[in-house]
Amino acid sequence: MRPGLFGRFCAALLGLCGWRVLFVPPAMPKAVVIVYPHTSNWDFVVGILARFAVATPIGFIGKDTLFRPPFGALFRCLGGIPVNRRQSTGFVDSLVEAFARNESLYLAIAPEGTRGKVDHWKSGFYRVAVAAGVPLGLAFIDYSRREVGIDAWRSLSGNEAEDMAGIRDYYSTKRGKHPEKEGDIRFR
Repeated sequence: MRPGLFGRFCAALLGLCGWRVLFVPPAMPKAVVIVYPHTSNWDFVVGILARFAVATPIGFIGKDTLFRPPFGALFRCLGGIPVNRRQSTGFVDSLVEAFARNESLYLAIAPEGTRGKVDHWKSGFYRVAVAAGVPLGLAFIDYSRREVGIDAWRSLSGNEAEDMAGIRDYYSTKRGKHPEKEGDIRFR
């Protein structure tokens, strides 16, 4: 799909700010998309502009507190789905069901689960992609190169160690706005 006027505006704005958008369109109508590294609130702004620039309707998972007034309606309108990170709610199962119900669904998740430094990633994105049988898009916001996008799509084997080694290798050159906050690319 080609970007409309607003998408071209978003691409131009990113360009004026020194950002380059890299995008390989997905071959499948459904995918889980992970976004790494996530170290700054600016990641959301850059990511949303890039989403419109590539004209791909990618929803996102965000902490439930973002969806309260006054900005909750805006985040929902942009494709956001709130998650309560403080309790286990069967969220993975509900996302797997959402993939089964929809003919087309792209859903972005920050595997670190926060902007702060963590010693491991949350495994929900992996469990959803494997259970739903959908590919994994590798999205990035690389401040060292001023590049944002999705340029790799992977089918997961179900072998966590093998799959995570490939993901770790892919992201080894990507740097967040605050590299010291980048989470270790591994599960608990």
